Parts: sequence; C-alpha cells; structure tokens
Amino acid sequence: MAAKTVLIVYAHQSAGSFNAAVKDAAVDALKKQGCNVLVSDLYEMKFKATATKEDITGPPKNPEHFRYGNETMLAWQEGRLSSDITDEHKKLKEADLVIFQFPMYWFSVPAIMKGWMDRVLTLGFAYTLEKRYSEGVFRDKKAMLSFTTGSNETMFSSNGINGDMNVTLWPIQNGVLNYCGFQVLAPQIFWAPTLLSPEAREGLLEGWRARLHGLLNEAPLSFPPVDVFDEGKGFQLKPEVWEKQAESPFGLTVGHHLEKPLPPHNQMKAGV
Repeated sequence: MAAKTVLIVYAHQSAGSFNAAVKDAAVDALKKQGCNVLVSDLYEMKFKATATKEDITGPPKNPEHFRYGNETMLAWQEGRLSSDITDEHKKLKEADLVIFQFPMYWFSVPAIMKGWMDRVLTLGFAYTLEKRYSEGVFRDKKAMLSFTTGSNETMFSSNGINGDMNVTLWPIQNGVLNYCGFQVLAPQIFWAPTLLSPEAREGLLEGWRARLHGLLNEAPLSFPPVDVFDEGKGFQLKPEVWEKQAESPFGLTVGHHLEKPLPPHNQMKAGV
C-alpha cells in the first residue's frame, strides 16, 4: 500500500506559537505513521496574498479588462502561471489530505491563507462549473481546518455572543473545500489556548495526537450531492428532496436549512 501524502498549509508568524506546536505535532505523528508530509509555511515563504496580473507570465488575453479567473485558467492551460502557484499545485496533486493550520482572524482565515486559496485553487485546476461540489476535481482527496480561537467555546455557541461556530465555518468548509470537491473532515478547534495553563495546552496537543492516529480513515462531514439540485431550475433542490426532508425537524445543512432549525453540529461532527 502506497504511503499517504499530507499537505499542511500553515499560517502563523511565530515558531513559538501554539499553532506551531499543533503543526509540529501533526508533522511528527503523521511521519511516524509512514506518511509523506509536506508543509507550506506561508509566512516563512512570504507567500503573496493578492490575486494580480503578476500571477501570469506573458501578456494577458484582455489587457483592457483583466479577469483573474479567465486569465489564470488560460495561463494554467498554457503553463504560464507564476512559479509560486505551480509549486503549490504540485503539492496539491500529491496530497491525499490537506490540513489548513491557522489562528482564526475575524471569524475566518488570515489574509495570507485566503490568498493561498484565491491563487492556488485556480479555475480549471481546482474547479470548473461542471466539476464542483460532489463532482469536484478533488473528490478523491480530504481536507480539514485546524485552528485556534481567541474566544472561549461558549462564546461560539448558538446562544453565545459570537454566534454558532457551525455557521461561521460554512463559508470556508462548503464554499471553498466542498466546492472544490474535497471530502471535508470535521474541524480541529483549539478553543482560546492563550487563556489556558501550559498543562491544559499540552492536554489539547495530546488530544490532537490521538486524533491524528485515525485521521486518514475518518468519515467526512455530510454535504448534499450535486444531483439533488435541478440545474434547469436554477440549481434548486428537487421536489422529492424537499418531500423527504419534510418529516425532519431540521434542515439539510447549515446553508440548506429550508427555513427550519439548523441541524446540530452540522459543520463540526461527521455523521449528524
């Protein structure tokens, strides 16, 4: 059986951070399992976060109106993308699992990691209108978010001041990872580690190491497949899906809530 390859896309400025410790724990545990581990340390790489004309070589197809998606797709097809993007493409092709490791900034990923998503998940390479969601380019790969928060878990509850973490996660887990076809594993959330004692932080790391032993075999979160939506009617849910869901007290997902209560833990636990 061929060794699995794991890509860790890592965004923290300090090697002394808890995020660095989480990343290092993953590298160590996965290597001990025989995995090939690749790390894209975005700050160390000084990875460019902005999606601009400099991402292609040679003249753009339409110099008067630079349309990033179209121009980079053409450049990808013709081998004219900048080397920092193509280097990441090579890692993504090899990867069976991608772990995004970061501190949560403004309920999302840091700008440098968002730039990685904007630039590396190139139109054509990572998705097309025909190849997305359950039919996506990366449907044979897994991906997950692993991150720290500044706020306690109670603050990200359905009645907490920050709101439900399941809602916070939807744009990235559905709109980026699931959109590109990844099987999305439940996130690894480290709640407010800066507020904890060194012993408690070590306990969080031990929990992460334990999870890493079975991570590659975990079942992914549930998202509705493309074929339950009617393309001829603007990709609306098909009537038979509505009817099947009518008996449930909950919607399908956080995003496809059907004006019902959100299914509990939908973006945080598999099999719910």
